[in-house]
Amino acid sequence: MLGRLTGAIGEAGAKIGAVDLIEVGERFIRDITVDARDAEHWQRILAAIDEVDGVRVIETTDRTFQAHIGGKIEQRNKIPLKTRDDLSMAYTPGVARVCMAIADDAEKAFQYTIKRNTVAIVSDGTAVLGLGDIGPRGAMPVMEGKAMLFKEFAGVDGFPICLDTKDPDQIVETVKAIAPGFGGINLEDISAPRCFEIEDRLKEELDIPVFHDDQHGTAVVTLAALMNACKITGHNLEDLRVFVAGLGAAGVAVTRILLQAGVREIIGVDSKGIVGTRRPDYLDGTMNPVKRWYAETTNPEGLTGGPTDAIAGADLFVGLSGARIMPASALATMRPNAMVFAMANPTPEVSPEEAAGYARIVATGRSDYPNQINNVLAFPGIFRGVLDVRAPQITEPMKMAAARAIADVVPDDELREDYIIPSVFNRDVAPTVAAAVADEARASGAVPEYEHRVGFATADLDALRNA
Repeated sequence: MLGRLTGAIGEAGAKIGAVDLIEVGERFIRDITVDARDAEHWQRILAAIDEVDGVRVIETTDRTFQAHIGGKIEQRNKIPLKTRDDLSMAYTPGVARVCMAIADDAEKAFQYTIKRNTVAIVSDGTAVLGLGDIGPRGAMPVMEGKAMLFKEFAGVDGFPICLDTKDPDQIVETVKAIAPGFGGINLEDISAPRCFEIEDRLKEELDIPVFHDDQHGTAVVTLAALMNACKITGHNLEDLRVFVAGLGAAGVAVTRILLQAGVREIIGVDSKGIVGTRRPDYLDGTMNPVKRWYAETTNPEGLTGGPTDAIAGADLFVGLSGARIMPASALATMRPNAMVFAMANPTPEVSPEEAAGYARIVATGRSDYPNQINNVLAFPGIFRGVLDVRAPQITEPMKMAAARAIADVVPDDELREDYIIPSVFNRDVAPTVAAAVADEARASGAVPEYEHRVGFATADLDALRNA
């Protein structure tokens, strides 16, 4: 019977893990661990089991759901609370002395509260990766996961804050109101074009770093991957012809950082086709301000048409749009030594296997392919760096420094077509990025004079590096 059962599971395309015997008697009860690709595959597996006479499924559990029971993060105390003295120092009456010291000098909040190491992860749930507008409650598991990544890779305490509003004014005012308790603000999964306004206003009105990771984290890691890819292909950034598919938050930010890095020829495509000053919505004034900037800054030849028109003669394809928008055959019109960064998740714009037949270097946003372009390589280290030196903003030079630092983690003698970007689990990445960002902040004069009062990074980063 076990052989028939495992055979049916195998025929359904599933991989069997552990098989544990739970009960022996008139019936055998076994606990079987099975890997499924997705929910639809799981239903096919269950259907295959149901067709085996004499077998009944008693209960199923999803390990991913189990990992989320009660949430994935929790608050822990750093000091003991076991005696009257402990209580009097942590709370009343001793806490009053600390409160008054901060009331007299607000900067002491960075020394005597969690502000020095805490980031608010703020979302309205309108643009969750691969899921879209699922609301603030649906977005919470993603924000919790973000907090885990902050802690795991950079020792930063992230707090998920999901707001039940889509109004930019309300989001800005709410973040401003909670800002005193945080050392930085990480905006997450807020739809375009509202995300641009929200970030710009908060950067203008707050004295702590504000960073929209969907934009800048993606841009930083994309540039890092491109820097190393060019070392292999022999391309120069200033000579590249780049095609960007998808002009939401990430697509616009990637374009901006590539222009700052020296790329001169970029062509962008959104759902209406190539963006340029000859497009009807530009001419009639209905194009939104961000796209108008894009039209006026890119596409120097004034091309029109769709994706297949834009990719002809390109050196680099950057996909930040949706699944299967680009037929692999269109890649044949790219120049020699082409580079394809197809980063849509979970299904890339073009199959990596098919793209490999046309491009020298292929990267995706997925962990099951080489060259994963993942934001976790950027945002933990960037925030670690600015928190350590108490920089009030994350500037464009800091982002460039972060990109170079990520690229440099991979030594030149180890670069290969399938290894242009370090692994997300490379423990050298976050400390290296943090140091580069902090150095750039100091060099630019962005570090306040009281840095020495709050700096504490070295021992913490060494511990993370050796973990």
